[in-house]
Amino acid sequence: MVEYTLAHVGINAANAEEARQGAAIFEALFGFTAKEGNSSVFAAKAVELMKEPYLGKHGHIAIGTPDVAAAVADLEGRGFTFRPESAKYKNGVLNAIYLEQEICGFAIHLVGNAK
Repeated sequence: MVEYTLAHVGINAANAEEARQGAAIFEALFGFTAKEGNSSVFAAKAVELMKEPYLGKHGHIAIGTPDVAAAVADLEGRGFTFRPESAKYKNGVLNAIYLEQEICGFAIHLVGNAK
């Protein structure tokens, strides 16, 4: 049986400055330490603020799973489809991929969370 957990919520900011400001607010409110990356700013591991809009009208919801390929097979077996161009690999192993479907303006992506 495939295991799924909420990994983080991604918010589409208009630009890098808005992403930084949003992360600073999460830090001030809840102590979620901001960590800036190339395309986003994380507030702890819970919230990812994108430096420019990406998939999803509002952003994305990342669902963690220990085996992304097994999760893809599970969901495809239940009729869901994926965006193959969004697949990311780490050491030759599928580590992230977005579903075709959105939920209420949020893209959904699977992300590896090896135990």
